[in-house]
Amino acid sequence: MKRVAIIGIGQTPVREHWDRSLRELAVDALWQALDDAQRNEIDGLYVGNMLGGVLSEQEHLGAVIADFSGFAGIEAVKVEGACASGAAAFRQGVLAVASGQKKCVAVVGVEKLTEHAGWHSTGALATAADADFETSLGLTFVALNALIKQRFMFEHKLTKEPFAHFPVLAHHNAQYNPHAMFRQPISVEQYLKAKMIAEPINLLDSSPIADGAAAVILAPLDELQKNDRRLVEVLACEVGTDSVALHDRKNLLMLQGVQMSAQRAFKTAGLTPREISFFEPHDAFSIMTALSIEASGFMIATEALKHADNGYFAIDGRLPICTMGGLKGRGHPVGATGIYQVVEATMQLRGEAPSAIQVARLRYGMTQNIGGTGATVVTTILKGKS
Repeated sequence: MKRVAIIGIGQTPVREHWDRSLRELAVDALWQALDDAQRNEIDGLYVGNMLGGVLSEQEHLGAVIADFSGFAGIEAVKVEGACASGAAAFRQGVLAVASGQKKCVAVVGVEKLTEHAGWHSTGALATAADADFETSLGLTFVALNALIKQRFMFEHKLTKEPFAHFPVLAHHNAQYNPHAMFRQPISVEQYLKAKMIAEPINLLDSSPIADGAAAVILAPLDELQKNDRRLVEVLACEVGTDSVALHDRKNLLMLQGVQMSAQRAFKTAGLTPREISFFEPHDAFSIMTALSIEASGFMIATEALKHADNGYFAIDGRLPICTMGGLKGRGHPVGATGIYQVVEATMQLRGEAPSAIQVARLRYGMTQNIGGTGATVVTTILKGKS
């Protein structure tokens, strides 16, 4: 297997893009990535998207985006893995290059979620849950995460306040990210007063749905100028899965899909959790941040909650997280989120993040994209030149 490098990145702002179609967002990000890579040819295109057919009435996105971007004729497919669709597509691109089947590929994550009424988008997102045993009972993803958080708080005798520090941190970092949807800090007091959505999850526990697209260009590392400090190597990109329905899990509070995905990624990369310089978790809900940190092997969830308020996860802390705002501050354009994470991690490893949120002393970055409540998980480990 060949070593694979990220040679170009692109992204659109995460917003409500009412004036731009799904394909226009995707091609914008793709062309940015090609310009960044200084390439004008690709021989493969992998598109991460969850709800194009439901909300944009457009499936067949591989061919649509290849044609609209001027690459009709190349291999082009859509990859779907619920909220992990972006990273699932990234893995397919990595495997295509690593196997020698492709010389240079693009991976694009794209989603439009804001053009419909909230109930319609919420219902569409719920199709990633178990249709027979969860959504048929009216359970949305907010409700499912509320059940998990309720159980966690009960078992550990916690109040809501310790969870405030994760969204506070995400918003603090997002204010410096020009592509983020919410570029303003929030306080613990605001968190505690926020509107309740599904007890005990409130509005500031939850990442916002959004529109956006992000893209990366991948090529074999051994065919590149290895002294190029902008090259970022893909050391691992591994998948773990779990039951879709919460009631089928052995332990409601252990994200087994995260654990398997992270362990496989660490083994492939030849690293341990202590060697990771920063971590981009799938912070769709604050409870998922805590549980992901534990399942990935960094520390137990209750310890993570204690560290969230002491600078441990800050930009200058031991393990910076959500360095450009995460899903909470940047926004969560579902099928694109995994690629936004990779783009942001690449910027960090190149030293190209905004100065206020540029992590110092870094070598290895880790991203984690979660589908559903942890049924599909893709963990990626990247290596910079510094």
